[in-house]
Amino acid sequence: MEVIEAIVLGIVQGLTEFLPVSSSGHLQIAKALLGVEIEENLLFDVTLHAATVLSTIVVLWGEVKRLFCGLFSKHFNDEQAYILKLVISMIPIGIVGFAFKDYIDAMLSSPYILTFVGAMLLLTAALLAFAYYAKPRQKEQISYRDAFIIGLAQAVAAMPGLSRSGSTIATGLLLGNKKEAVANFSFLMVLAPILGELFLNIVKGEVVLGSIGFAPMVAGFVSAFVVGCLACKFMIGIVKRGKLIWFAVYCALAGVVSIICNLI
Repeated sequence: MEVIEAIVLGIVQGLTEFLPVSSSGHLQIAKALLGVEIEENLLFDVTLHAATVLSTIVVLWGEVKRLFCGLFSKHFNDEQAYILKLVISMIPIGIVGFAFKDYIDAMLSSPYILTFVGAMLLLTAALLAFAYYAKPRQKEQISYRDAFIIGLAQAVAAMPGLSRSGSTIATGLLLGNKKEAVANFSFLMVLAPILGELFLNIVKGEVVLGSIGFAPMVAGFVSAFVVGCLACKFMIGIVKRGKLIWFAVYCALAGVVSIICNLI
């Protein structure tokens, strides 16, 4: 992989991680368009995800700091309750990560990956459109039950092409939660799973650069981080204004194009 290719893929990851258009799906489409073939697909993707985790921490630093400080209180408080909800939301993706990691990695190398990605993008479009037109009564805060259901949505979104942020935000809105609260929760709940995946790769000795190379890996990480910071701020504003329908239209078009490209 060339450095410029890694930078392009990093930009794609940073931009699409926070927009509800599926970062994993767009990464596969971008790799196909660039003609990039690497053996360590999942490792490179997780590295780019780690970069966007860092950008999430930077953009939401005020919230992260508040939760961290509240964690050490002797009495159970709102911050500890919120962290517990985040932990609950991470349980489903943790199970999927342990049970289906090899299957997902193999899927990324399938010759039919773009067809599958296209189908999942169409599903993302339907979910976003449904969340946009549904008008449930808004609740004051995310409940423990809602946290788990949103976590289930994140676990299902491990499938390439199904947007993680789109699935979790749409699910949270359908459950009747406020837009800003859902956006913040969606971006914070992914921190531990991605960092955990990277840690497991290191522990298992799977962090080998192989065909990727050190310079492309760093270049991809940096570009994903910088663009991720900008995209995170942008997406929070978009969710507040409730303009998700345009992303539904985009996902539908991208899904059709992806399927056609795989069939040609």
